[in-house]
Amino acid sequence: MKPVTNIADLRDLARRRVPRAFFEYADRGAYDESTLRENRSAFERLRFRQRVMRDVDNRSLATTVMGQALSMPLAIAPTGLTGLQHGSGEIHGARAAAKAGIPFCLSTMSICSIEQVRAATDTPFWFQVYVMRDRGFTRELIRRARTAECSALMLTVDLTVQGQRHREIKNGLSVPPKITLRNLFDIASKPRWAWNVLRAPSRSFGNLDGHIQGADSLTTLAQWIASQFDPTLNWNDLAWIRDLWPGKLILKGILDAEDARQAVAHGVDAIVVSNHGGRQLDGAPASIDVLPSIVDAVAGGTEVLLDSGITSGQDLLKALALGARAGLIGKAFLYGLGAGGEAGVTQAIELIRRELSVTMALTGTLDAAKVSPDILWRG
Repeated sequence: MKPVTNIADLRDLARRRVPRAFFEYADRGAYDESTLRENRSAFERLRFRQRVMRDVDNRSLATTVMGQALSMPLAIAPTGLTGLQHGSGEIHGARAAAKAGIPFCLSTMSICSIEQVRAATDTPFWFQVYVMRDRGFTRELIRRARTAECSALMLTVDLTVQGQRHREIKNGLSVPPKITLRNLFDIASKPRWAWNVLRAPSRSFGNLDGHIQGADSLTTLAQWIASQFDPTLNWNDLAWIRDLWPGKLILKGILDAEDARQAVAHGVDAIVVSNHGGRQLDGAPASIDVLPSIVDAVAGGTEVLLDSGITSGQDLLKALALGARAGLIGKAFLYGLGAGGEAGVTQAIELIRRELSVTMALTGTLDAAKVSPDILWRG
């Protein structure tokens, strides 16, 4: 087996070890996937200024996000169906993040429930919530997050209506997994994946147990989302959420400067500049391209995090240079998970950590909490 030297290597391993339907759920985007591709291209267009003859021996990667000390400016983003990339995937992700000294965010659409992850971990994690038409159920999710002592609530605001992801429909993805003639050979050729999933505490949507009915395939799930996720969500609803959640509140899915200013006006603790990894509005700009305008718009009124497209420590440093407090990884996390469970997630984090540290040195940067835009080449 060739050495794993970057996230792309982990992706290759995950592609071989995870059934196609679940790998492509993590890997692909909405409609023609132009935004998915642009997320990568936009990072590649940015170049560094190489600086020399500077003492860069004592570099610090440490920072804080909303007052929480981090070993590096990185967090694991909320991802749906994580436990079907690898059995107990959410638990593995939370444990790896805790060991690395970075936050883990659990998705509403996780396979392991809030309670299952909390029982298996010692470190509080963030929880991501969707607002549903059944506000009573949303209220219950937030109550459960409080009971689990989650350290922050992340409200995703860019999925009130689901963008179509062609591969999910064509692959006939089902939750929980079903053996069909179409996928029999694929699943049979991955016995380690099947064994890990069978041993996991959950194989369906753990947080929705008892609430979701009939959503046993991706087509049905999309219909369920259309009927359950609340497209009337608006800025006035933040007061209702604040009443339910007294802790740190993050808005994920901000891609416009005016929306960023609204978030500041409503007193949120942080925003995540994100196009949902290219999985929602195809044709939207890359998150990294709009980051500077959003940083300018908030003018220090809230912390700004960046999601969508980060697959290396170099990407992360570019985000920091353009004003992000930290970055979030979704796909990179899932590739590590699919490749090797908790050890694979740890490997993904450490690859990014080492790349960040080396690139800081070669750009003359000493402190990840004080990265200047001057490290980017403006030619």
